[in-house]
Amino acid sequence: MIVFDNVSKVYPTLHGPRTVLESVNLHVEKGEKIAIIGGNGSGKSTLIRVMSGAEPPTSGRIYRGMNLSWPLNLGGGFQGNITAIDNLRFLCRIYGVDFDSVVPFVADFSELGPSLNEPVDTYSSGMKAKLAFALSFAIEFDCYLIDEVFAVGDAHFQRKCQHELFEKRHDRAIILVSHSTGNIKKYCERAYVLHQGLAHGFPDTGSALEYYGTI
Repeated sequence: MIVFDNVSKVYPTLHGPRTVLESVNLHVEKGEKIAIIGGNGSGKSTLIRVMSGAEPPTSGRIYRGMNLSWPLNLGGGFQGNITAIDNLRFLCRIYGVDFDSVVPFVADFSELGPSLNEPVDTYSSGMKAKLAFALSFAIEFDCYLIDEVFAVGDAHFQRKCQHELFEKRHDRAIILVSHSTGNIKKYCERAYVLHQGLAHGFPDTGSALEYYGTI
């Protein structure tokens, strides 16, 4: 389980503190598929970063009873001045995964070919997203954090991602940040709507989307 207990995130600005998340309470059970819905600037990506541990909360407590992926997003979250293969080697050391055993999968799944031996800074955003999915599937997690990147690549690559996430890993939890009503309804069971720093929880995606349409 993942639990947010009155979690707030405040950033200092030239005009004073800016509260992005305010006393957020949420929970994610093993295997749940949950959508995070909100307008631009509502704090969706901040919530994902705080959940993953990439950023600390300003206040409140977070309980992580599951092994979380890094946030999968268009930025990728990699060391840009080294190659994709070197990024993979680094991650394998962190997570205790045998490097040689996962290289063939990453090469095949990412479809990046010789570019795997080029610095990630030379990649397009789509290439970084393909690499992010390939690396995250090479290393097993209990919960996958996906931030507005699920439609990366062509239809063939999207089907591969869907198969890896929703068929091979049907028992894993997924936190999906998306503006796509179709993906939210198709893949998620319930949702939280972020508005003015607050997280409003709903037992199903339909009521969450209905509420979101009124704000």
